[in-house]
Amino acid sequence: MIRPVNFVFNEQTAGSNAFQNRNAEQQRVQDKALEEFDRFVNVLRENGVEVIVIDDTAEPHTPDSIFPNNWVSFHSDGTVFLYPMMAENRRLERREDIIMQLEDEFKIKHVIDLSHFEHENKFLEGTGSMVLDRENKIAYACLSPRTDKEVLEEFCKDSGYKPVLFHSVDQNNMDIYHTNVLMCIGSSYAVICLDSIKDEAEKQHVIHSLRSTQKQIVDISFDQMNHFAGNMLEVENKSGESLIVMSKSAWDSLNYEQKGILSSFSKPVYSDISTIENNGGGSARCMMAEVHLPYDL
Repeated sequence: MIRPVNFVFNEQTAGSNAFQNRNAEQQRVQDKALEEFDRFVNVLRENGVEVIVIDDTAEPHTPDSIFPNNWVSFHSDGTVFLYPMMAENRRLERREDIIMQLEDEFKIKHVIDLSHFEHENKFLEGTGSMVLDRENKIAYACLSPRTDKEVLEEFCKDSGYKPVLFHSVDQNNMDIYHTNVLMCIGSSYAVICLDSIKDEAEKQHVIHSLRSTQKQIVDISFDQMNHFAGNMLEVENKSGESLIVMSKSAWDSLNYEQKGILSSFSKPVYSDISTIENNGGGSARCMMAEVHLPYDL
């Protein structure tokens, strides 16, 4: 997780992210975001999650650095992927020093850098563009200006994942910018806004893939998606306990039945990150770049 030093509304991402909502009090946004970030980290640690916090740098200015899952992903075979980013100021978030710092504790076998696709204006923004079923090696992705089919296929070829592609729109028929705002894959469940997939054949393909991998489907509404109920992440704490991590906004939007299903599989963990959500257009899952690398024993 990246602790922000200058978090603000990012003009360069607003055009393709309908979840961003400018806060008039921009001068207070960084202070409030920092409070929310620190509180969220504390909630995770209190629940036994090992959190590696790395401070952002003042220069270059990277207003969205709080969302590291878009530029990097870490895999259990020791591979690290770097991704092509649509916004130019987000490309500055890729930091070699972070990879080197992780090498002190983890085994990194090789780094696969896909960022060269930026020269072709083709993008794949990490585990924002893709929701990975790591156990079954399936990459779910809704195509959008930030999620290019060719780059996704390159990732799948390099990683051994199988792509499940579809198109997804919000209630205003606008492309949903990242797959991880409409769906989350847990070990035994999938949270997904099925209404956002308008093509019936694509929708049935996604449902079939989820059911064939024994996922219980928790279908969420557009309103719940807009409260970031799709932007969750299942993590395991130091005791081996499954947690489902989300924002307070996401948890509050769920109904009694949905909360019950999720709680039967994972312990719900949530925190208020509303300033980050409103100004950044991302939520809890976007703030966590989960480290699946093997320990360097």
